[in-house]
Amino acid sequence: MSDSHDQRPELRISDTDRDRAAEVLREAHAHGRITVDELDERLTSVYAAKTEADLVPVTRDLPATRGPAAAAMAPARGRIGGTPRFRTSLAILGGASRNGAWVVPPEYKAVATLGGIDLDMSNSAFAEAETVIKVYAVLGGVEITVPEDAEVDVGVVGVLGGVDNGGEGPGVPGGPRIRIVGVAVMGGIEVKRAKSKRPGRAELSSS
Repeated sequence: MSDSHDQRPELRISDTDRDRAAEVLREAHAHGRITVDELDERLTSVYAAKTEADLVPVTRDLPATRGPAAAAMAPARGRIGGTPRFRTSLAILGGASRNGAWVVPPEYKAVATLGGIDLDMSNSAFAEAETVIKVYAVLGGVEITVPEDAEVDVGVVGVLGGVDNGGEGPGVPGGPRIRIVGVAVMGGIEVKRAKSKRPGRAELSSS
């Protein structure tokens, strides 16, 4: 069975196509199908690729894949891509929230001082496949909701404060990767997961 990718091997690929192919390779390595040396070699080929034809030999020998066409079907579900408008949440002696169908930038900062922030990414798109969230809670609290399909790594430190990293863990191939770093000083930071919803393309904000 052929598809549009097979019929047009000369088609130029995007960074998103390369990222999706890379996810297929990382998944194969995680399951022991390719060695770390093969992973490095193939990733080099992926990020040097310019057309669909360049990606074909990289993934075609992996189970359940058929080159770039299969990589394109990795379950990103339209979540990766978009132009971010918001890069910071600030709450001083008050509260702030960011939720709805907004686009998360590659780096986002949340600062709560004697206040609280609700940062909800469960219905968000992501400008890039990898995102860093920098969080600072000083005598305040920050609650972060991550998508169900995201790979999440939490590196937050508590100084006379509390950190709940219940949302940390692996995601699915093609899903966003989120790294959360920061510090809670006499405050609290909670990271939790919510069920994914298909992200809209508009951006919404609430104060």
